[in-house]
Amino acid sequence: MYFQRTLKNSIRCTGIGLHGGKKVYLSLRPAPENTGIVFHRTDQKGALIPAKVENVTDTRLCSTIANADGVQVSTVEHLLAAFVGLGVDNAFVDLDGPEVPIMDGSAAPFVFLIQCAGVVEQSKPKKWIRIKRALSVTSGNKKVSFEPCDHFRVSFMIDFEHPLLSKQGVGLDITETTFIKDVSRARTFGFLKDLETLRASGLAKGGSLDNAIVIGDFRILNEGGLRYEKEFVRHKIIDAIGDLYLLGHPILGHFKGVRSGHAMNNNLLRKLLKHRDAWEFVEVKPKADAVPQLPFAVAPTAEQPAFAMIA
Repeated sequence: MYFQRTLKNSIRCTGIGLHGGKKVYLSLRPAPENTGIVFHRTDQKGALIPAKVENVTDTRLCSTIANADGVQVSTVEHLLAAFVGLGVDNAFVDLDGPEVPIMDGSAAPFVFLIQCAGVVEQSKPKKWIRIKRALSVTSGNKKVSFEPCDHFRVSFMIDFEHPLLSKQGVGLDITETTFIKDVSRARTFGFLKDLETLRASGLAKGGSLDNAIVIGDFRILNEGGLRYEKEFVRHKIIDAIGDLYLLGHPILGHFKGVRSGHAMNNNLLRKLLKHRDAWEFVEVKPKADAVPQLPFAVAPTAEQPAFAMIA
């Protein structure tokens, strides 16, 4: 039987919020079985905000969750994706501000933190949400869907009217190894021409070349260029994986996204929960000849993460 997992130790760091532009202290702590991922606003009298789809209140350029008192945390998707990638079911996330720090714009710094903290098995079985039948949400030329699959697969396609992006598509079976190796370092991205408008709307105040791919009219402005072939669509896969974890459980199924974003991802999750015949909870037993995947399938890279570790 596969069992639930949590962190072995607590770990802390600090970074800048992408949209608010303010310094944030973040701590990851172990949590008991069946807790899920719970955000804890230490600056708001210890307000707790479970990472659940019903708590999503805003999907403009990120996923924002809030509790019944209106206390919120935004930009949760990259951290949630790292928890999925490393198989963490239960954890407390302490923050002294309204936004998860953006780090370097990818999920890799959070992977590094989790690996440094360590991951341990707990006593309760892990539960997956298994997709039983196809389900989709469409809006114009955008579409998101679930299809049955005996493992977790994510496929995504983007299509921008820009010479550096154009049409990109990637499909991956998501395991601990593929997540760390093939998508975790893909950074969020934006267009230089949109920056002034975003900041006027109170967004992207902390954005910089240190935490996002900035795209000019004809070139990437970041020194060193891209980290992956098709890095843009690979980052959209990170976003999708993080958004899907707002179901509170890992998924056995195939998610497909076409030109979609956080809003449509959330709409698909809400539709899934309304159609109880489309999914079921399952526990999974390893095959007799399967080689267990270690908690640290890929060691942290030598590249210095774009955040400060706190002992």
